[in-house]
Amino acid sequence: MKNFSTVGTRIAVGALFACALAGPVQAATCEFRPNAPDQHLVVRGDTLWDISGKFLEHPWCWPQVWGMNRDEIRNPHWIYPGQIVYFDRANRRLSLTRPGAIDNADGINGTTRLSPQIRTEGLGVDAVRSISASVIDPFLSMPLIVEKDELKDAPRIAALEEGHVYLGKDDKLYVRGRLNGGSSFQVFRPGNELKDPDTGRLLAYEAVYLGTVKLQQEAKAGEDVHTFTVSAAKQEMGVGDRLIPAPPTPIRNYVPHQPERQTSARVLSIYSGVTYAGQNQVVSINRGSVDGLDVGAVLQLYHFGQTVADPGGNKGILGLGKTMIKLPDEQIGTLFIFRVFKQVSYGLIMQVTKPVEVGDVAKSPE
Repeated sequence: MKNFSTVGTRIAVGALFACALAGPVQAATCEFRPNAPDQHLVVRGDTLWDISGKFLEHPWCWPQVWGMNRDEIRNPHWIYPGQIVYFDRANRRLSLTRPGAIDNADGINGTTRLSPQIRTEGLGVDAVRSISASVIDPFLSMPLIVEKDELKDAPRIAALEEGHVYLGKDDKLYVRGRLNGGSSFQVFRPGNELKDPDTGRLLAYEAVYLGTVKLQQEAKAGEDVHTFTVSAAKQEMGVGDRLIPAPPTPIRNYVPHQPERQTSARVLSIYSGVTYAGQNQVVSINRGSVDGLDVGAVLQLYHFGQTVADPGGNKGILGLGKTMIKLPDEQIGTLFIFRVFKQVSYGLIMQVTKPVEVGDVAKSPE
């Protein structure tokens, strides 16, 4: 993979995030930190978020100061340890070329043009990631959210090998349902329902990941079940547990950026079932790809403003009524979206000043 480089002043900031379906999204103010360094030497363990935070008030402004368009956000060039990121103060941008130096690629002072490239699902061994991998990797490889449409048609374990109540590695099992050409599946058990806090509508289920199974023999004519064996078992599997196809290699080459559309979401759940979440914890929200969210989108977190009685308000003719007032939402942190489903997404809490709880608001940056 190639490295990040800069582009001349050729893209208006306000045009970077236009959305035909929801109208143009006003780009939030992007400012460099007053104490931003002249340069930063990239070291192993750095993330794009960390590097951005050294130069910018808002790390999600990264695409703006590199002059990246939507294709370049989705298919970025990469930065590697040992490279130097320079702050070009005169042009208010970041660069891998020292300000004033002649770039060999196109002979323009301090300018190297980015060009879109074919999506690469993995990273180079040493490439700098967007955010720390240690927290989010389990959420990329396991089906921790199963949308309601998937559950309806998912194949299920119908019977076990004689003498077995639960399954472990290399055990045989029998599955009923349509495989649609698949041979490798992940096994899960539906967990908590995830309902939209605004509408009460069921969006998805939290899935309890149990392991993986591999097809040994597809059902022949006159047979009702397919024969599988357990490839790996994280927890015991049993009759009634469901199968979904093993997911494709997760996308890890994403860049922090503003959402494509103006977004207002609510926190659905906090992973591990705890009541409050802090920095570097994972939450789900009630917006997904159908709402214009994509991997790398950044939202601001707010405590949801409660509706309370106004003690000084009009109490009505008999003095028994109450005037209700809505308190403003209180900004408390930042959420980085790293996995997107159709109607639900997972986000990592990047900075937070107060604990996040279910029902809190996640909005496009202002």
